[in-house]
Amino acid sequence: MLARRVSSAHQLFVDRRVPAGRDQAGDGNSVRSVILDSWMRSTSKGVSPDGSARAVDLAAADLAAYRASHPMSIIRPVVRKLLVEDAADTGLLVAITDEKGQLLWVEGDSSAKDRALEMNFVEGADWSEDTVGTNAPGTALALDHCVQIFGAEHFSRSVHDWSCSAAPVHDPATGLIVGAIDITGGPRVAVPEVLSLIRATVAAAEAELRLHLLRSPQPLVETVLRLEVLGSGRPTLVRGAERIPLSQRHAEILLLLAEHPEGLSSDRLAVLLDENELDAVTIRAEMSRLRKVFGPANLGSRPYRLLTELTSDVRQVRGALDRGELAAALDVYSGPVLPGSEAPGVEDLRGELRARVQAALLREGDQRLLAKWTTSVHGREDVAAWEAYLAGLDPRSPLYSQVKSRIDLFDQQYAT
Repeated sequence: MLARRVSSAHQLFVDRRVPAGRDQAGDGNSVRSVILDSWMRSTSKGVSPDGSARAVDLAAADLAAYRASHPMSIIRPVVRKLLVEDAADTGLLVAITDEKGQLLWVEGDSSAKDRALEMNFVEGADWSEDTVGTNAPGTALALDHCVQIFGAEHFSRSVHDWSCSAAPVHDPATGLIVGAIDITGGPRVAVPEVLSLIRATVAAAEAELRLHLLRSPQPLVETVLRLEVLGSGRPTLVRGAERIPLSQRHAEILLLLAEHPEGLSSDRLAVLLDENELDAVTIRAEMSRLRKVFGPANLGSRPYRLLTELTSDVRQVRGALDRGELAAALDVYSGPVLPGSEAPGVEDLRGELRARVQAALLREGDQRLLAKWTTSVHGREDVAAWEAYLAGLDPRSPLYSQVKSRIDLFDQQYAT
């Protein structure tokens, strides 16, 4: 009876495409809030309920190499012993994913594997929530906690004959998600005992990772996060080889948190983001959206703070200036900090960094660097730099006359 109500609610939701009211997905008692929230995220990401998982563009040899080098390969023997060995002839599948939701291994009942081909539940496929919509491994990664998804609770219709339970696995050293463990099958998966089994397996897997780190204290995942906010281009978060475009607001928040490693209260962050201040509800909503981009394990709350290292082009410019490497600083300084931002905290940072670059230029008096600065977008109106440039030129040179006329033009403009 409940299964029919959930199926009806799913049909109503995807047909009407109403992402707002909770009572608009059907009977409020039919759909759990965790599922409705996931359906709404799936809709906002443009996921089709008639779509399916997509294969990641990796050749078999590349996938094999990727799996072998991935931290989840360390725990695969544990998963096989606790789950896979007992899954034969049970109709159950056991899957291990990476941190993005790509299926690394799918093992278990052979007939179930054949059936799962129809929904592309195969090694190498992307089962992230952003791609497939609501599903146990993808939603567990999105929420960073264990979940069970029953039948029509899946966003994709092709998965409605299946149920699944999954939980994320964390790096014991950093707390970052390294992957997920999933059990997929029929109705027998939709019981609390299966979720308890998943939790116990994850606990054993994370214990194995701790032992591995004791034997070989190397980071499980080398992920460099870098924020690019200088110049007129769109702000970007760089994660390894991946470039993730950011909204201006998200870039503002990450930059401000990077500047305040001690953390910021909701009220203080609101003041730094808007001179009229933002209400606490708006701040919480922005942080919730940012967690989906930056990673829920990378942001703390009360106060809001970064839980992982975040470098930036701003920090790179400062570092070069601190080392006295002005040319290197100018190579990175492609323009002002988030030039379109009116956030008070960002405006202060923008002014501070530009003042530091300008002061270093005037102090060094390097003609080549002054020429580069004064012909750039951010330095062509810098009168002090033009005057310093002129001071180092031979008065008999044609260039001296050109620079002098530019300064005279500035004088005329300011005089009027």
